[in-house]
Amino acid sequence: MSQLILYYQPDCHLCDEAEELLHVSGLGESYLRVDIETDLELLKQYGIYVPVLKRTDNELELFWPFDQAELAAFLETNK
Repeated sequence: MSQLILYYQPDCHLCDEAEELLHVSGLGESYLRVDIETDLELLKQYGIYVPVLKRTDNELELFWPFDQAELAAFLETNK
């Protein structure tokens, strides 16, 4: 499986929902959590979009809102 990064902000209920979906989908702790508030460039890039899930193998990003089916399709994409 590819390396996954979840871009999030503290106290973000949408980020909490995305994380819960990742856990329900069996991804558990197999992703890296990155707080965008710790990096000005990430804050500029993702500030209004978090949560965002990124694959490092192909640089694809999945922006919230997404459901379990969209997450599964995102993980299977081979672009």
